[in-house]
Amino acid sequence: MTEFENIVIGKSSVPSLIITVVLMIAIPAAFFIYWRRKHKERTKISWLIAGAIGFIVSARVLELGVHYVCIIADNPVSRFINGNTAAFVLYGIIMAGVFEECGRHIVLKYILKKNRTRENAVLYGIGHGGIEILTVLLPAIILYLVIAVLFSQGDTANAMKALNITEETAAAALPSVQAAASFDYAMMAMNVIERLLAMLLHIGLTVIVYYGVINAKKAYLPMAVLLHMLMDTFPALYQRGAVPLWSVEVWAAVWTAVIVFITGKLYRKIKA
Repeated sequence: MTEFENIVIGKSSVPSLIITVVLMIAIPAAFFIYWRRKHKERTKISWLIAGAIGFIVSARVLELGVHYVCIIADNPVSRFINGNTAAFVLYGIIMAGVFEECGRHIVLKYILKKNRTRENAVLYGIGHGGIEILTVLLPAIILYLVIAVLFSQGDTANAMKALNITEETAAAALPSVQAAASFDYAMMAMNVIERLLAMLLHIGLTVIVYYGVINAKKAYLPMAVLLHMLMDTFPALYQRGAVPLWSVEVWAAVWTAVIVFITGKLYRKIKA
């Protein structure tokens, strides 16, 4: 497996990955501590937990179940989607928007009927965005860290054995090893910025859906779905190699600003 033998772990890979792991834990913790301390009398921990559970059920159980049929399993539908960039992007953004925002709507409308305050809506968004970091991004960063540490010791054979990389799994494992080897402080910064934007996104979309629920205005759910889809468009294109990584961050920043602006107006209306 010559590809693995030629991999060189960058000097900044291990320290930048360690810092990233710490920051990935610190981001949701900081959001929660700040908001809870500022609005302790008007927030309930149950809303934070509901946001976390809502994400797990809607995105990590139901949505992944559909992905298994439409993306992972070998069938005519998955072959068409995986073989066509436009279909892949459209499918991905629709699934993310529909499952996460409809999940938000169901929980906020039918389950969280008590303690309906705008502060709790924000706390729900923190739970939703926070658990996404802890269950989706953090495990991947920790895996990269383990890979970087093992390969940095200079014994490729032992590193591959420890990671259970065989000739059969080498092709699937190679991208992760290469990503760990090339991880640096720039990648650390981009990951942190992306997660901060994602936290603001989830808080904002929660407030938008919440406003529609408490005012019985049906238009706000499809608005949240559409905004979520727009936000995810460039990340989906990046997965297909259609756009560079920097453009994903710029796109995310623009749409996060739009969502925060809309959220601010609605948040003030709720108070009025």
